[in-house]
Amino acid sequence: MKSAPALGYISTVMNKSPGRGRRPGRPDTRAAVLAVARRRFLAEGYQSVTLRSVAAEAGVDAALVSYFFGSKKGLFGAALALPANPPDLLRGALAGDPATLSERVLGTLLRAWDDPVQGGPLRAMVTAAVQDPDLGRLLQEVLEREMIDRIAEHIGGADARYRAAAFASQLSGLVFSRYLMRLEPMATMDVDEITRFFAPGLRAALHGPRPVRR
Repeated sequence: MKSAPALGYISTVMNKSPGRGRRPGRPDTRAAVLAVARRRFLAEGYQSVTLRSVAAEAGVDAALVSYFFGSKKGLFGAALALPANPPDLLRGALAGDPATLSERVLGTLLRAWDDPVQGGPLRAMVTAAVQDPDLGRLLQEVLEREMIDRIAEHIGGADARYRAAAFASQLSGLVFSRYLMRLEPMATMDVDEITRFFAPGLRAALHGPRPVRR
């Protein structure tokens, strides 16, 4: 399968951990579910795959898949071995004062990518997506449905999805220049400096362009 070395390198933390006192299940069953899910996600995309269809092909009960991974987002993260669940991180950042939404999302992104444990695997995942068209298409779909659409739903109003896409594009540019290209001085700026320069633009994206006076 394409990008297997990169995916094998990344540690699995994204899926939800089982509740206390519950039987964790057989490791070979979980591995079989992940193998089916990885192949199905890459072949069919994020939207078309369901927990029930993965469970049926793996020969297990759908409730067991739900128990292992919590949701389709959790299954996706575990199947691609992501170190953190970006949609879950985003959901945590969305809660709070709308006036400081840009700062919260930006801070969440910087903490995840600057983390010595999570940062390297995240870079490997994005690099693999650039090199592998199937993985790149899948990552694109997840970002659109689980992040841009979620931000648009949260902010609401006219052109919400366009504003959410502009917001996400600025964050993507930051990730590319700071963590992949290592462009200076962006690569070595501290969090406060990046927040000072990026937060105003992110706020402007969320509110949309001002109407042009004729």
